[in-house]
Amino acid sequence: MKQFANLRRARVACLALSLTGATFALVLGASAVLAGIGQNTQQDTKQQDVTDSAQEEKKPARPNFAGGEARVVEAFNNPDEWIQHDLWVETEFDSDEDGKLDRMHVDVTRPKQTDTEGLKVAVIYATSPYYCGTSTTNKRYFWDPKQELGEDPPERTNPPEIRARTNRPIISRSEINSWVPRGFAVVHSSSPGTGLSEGCPTVGGDNESLAPKAVIDWLNGRVKGYTEPDGDEEVKATWCTGKVGMTGTSYNGTLPLAAATTGVDGLEAIIPIAPNTSYYHYYRTNGLIRHPGGYMGEDIDVLYDYINSGDKEGRAGCNELIREGELVAGFDRVNGDYNEFWAGRDYLNELEPLKAATLIAHGFNDWNVVPEHTVRIYEALKKKGVPVQCFFHQGGHGGAPPFSMMNRWFTRYLYDVQNGVEEDERAWVVREDASRNSPTAYADYPNPEAKLITLHLGPGGKKAGTLTVDAVERDDDESRTETLIDDVTFDGEALAKKEESEHRLIYVTPELTKDLHISGAPRITIKLASSKPAANLSIWLVSLPWEQREQPKDENKEGEQRRRRRNRTPLTDNLITRGWADPQNYRSLTESEPLEPGKFYELTFDLQPDDQIIRAGQQIGLMIMSSDRDFTLWPEPGTELTIDLDGTKLELPVVGGAKAFTAATSN
Repeated sequence: MKQFANLRRARVACLALSLTGATFALVLGASAVLAGIGQNTQQDTKQQDVTDSAQEEKKPARPNFAGGEARVVEAFNNPDEWIQHDLWVETEFDSDEDGKLDRMHVDVTRPKQTDTEGLKVAVIYATSPYYCGTSTTNKRYFWDPKQELGEDPPERTNPPEIRARTNRPIISRSEINSWVPRGFAVVHSSSPGTGLSEGCPTVGGDNESLAPKAVIDWLNGRVKGYTEPDGDEEVKATWCTGKVGMTGTSYNGTLPLAAATTGVDGLEAIIPIAPNTSYYHYYRTNGLIRHPGGYMGEDIDVLYDYINSGDKEGRAGCNELIREGELVAGFDRVNGDYNEFWAGRDYLNELEPLKAATLIAHGFNDWNVVPEHTVRIYEALKKKGVPVQCFFHQGGHGGAPPFSMMNRWFTRYLYDVQNGVEEDERAWVVREDASRNSPTAYADYPNPEAKLITLHLGPGGKKAGTLTVDAVERDDDESRTETLIDDVTFDGEALAKKEESEHRLIYVTPELTKDLHISGAPRITIKLASSKPAANLSIWLVSLPWEQREQPKDENKEGEQRRRRRNRTPLTDNLITRGWADPQNYRSLTESEPLEPGKFYELTFDLQPDDQIIRAGQQIGLMIMSSDRDFTLWPEPGTELTIDLDGTKLELPVVGGAKAFTAATSN
């Protein structure tokens, strides 16, 4: 009835406008007779302006594009006139095994002209497990990181149940103010088993990919939507062009990628921001149990509890079916090996059907969802030939590309405006002191001019050994090994600052006389022996001295704000990148082998990718330690790691290669 009433009012308004126009014409005709034919040119011009204005008012509102972007259209810019409603879309799965297909709760916000003028619009779509409430982040409900390596963990206590919010008709207001005034509809949906969506949360299971697929199918008229979760009154998206773009950050940025891996028709473009592209890479690294930055003790079952906000009557069944029967049974919190459970939650394994144009974004200092999540997908999509660009910044978790960049992406692929975005440079990196809205364009990432150079270790790591291009020559009787003692009570920053420590080994380059640009993932090959059958291995690449560098005072307000932000985050300045590995997985990620104490093993792995300019006056330091207090398990102190210096090397991706490195380290 509401839609019919809107249409009836629109028809009455059109009739009134026609009558007004006719009356105006009669009056104008009478005036011409009285005044004679000799009207002056100025009056004719005014008459034409009035006529053009009247005709302009009759034109239906349509999206407007200028400079390759969708612009705000005044007719779409009144929130009081937007049409907002919710519905339930039927999926193809029954994740709670109750004998009926799950339905997803969906909201819609669209310009009124989609009803009054028959306007069809493209859709910006966001989906999330967070919209309707989350659990506590109190660490008492996480896994206790105080766990001996290779042993069963202490039991975990499940948190109190979530008091869900049943948001209707609008689930979320994200994206609405940005896109509806520009001629898009905005759609949200709650993930399976959250809010008013049916089914069970699975944290990376197939239903998280198939749920947004169903919504996109509904937008294209291929599946049914209903006014109620258990009703049969249908809702159709007759106002949609069928073209959909998805975006979101973190978990909400993972789900656009998940949807795209289904190859669903109509999903034309995605902009994942800091996406988790593999739950193994989120909770494990190179065979090692590793926690996301800031969330010590979190694992995939903890995240399940954090989002389990669906129907209270179904939660116990989902807990038994999914949390205990699938997650806890599959994640292996003893060895950290890659297995079928983790492979099924790794989107790199699911990319074959993906065809959506992808603009993917990440921060190089994101230690929650580490940068490799984006880089691994970006590399794979380049090989597939899918339109793809990447945006990187120097900050932490989150951080969208500039709105103009996102606008151009969606404008090109959702409205087919030929704005040339596909001819832009492929990679965009925000330089160290630049605004996030002013990235520097590069032909690709890593920088095509970056070459791996090999750096060798010289003795003295308890204080500061050397890190040089030339291998260190030693006498036959000179020791070629150095030893550290694990002690998780010291964090990495404290160890990097110490002039001398038995709990880490550090090797440094000569002081840089010129800036040095690194781009890509450093790689370490390390030969080590452990005093115990299992040990953590953590690697930091740092810029020394650690003390915060003096910043020139900038009288410009924006520059001063940037300076203050940098001074608040010294870790970002001094930490270049880092990585972790389990020496027990030196042969394979899928099978741990207990270490024979005292025996040397060799393993090679990448550190997290980066793109950073190390300033003149600094030294690059390779720091080797065992446990990393902020990320790994916390075994009792005392494990000894002995490093064979001749069998250990760092490969550093330097823009300009060996020539640039030599120039930057020469007096």
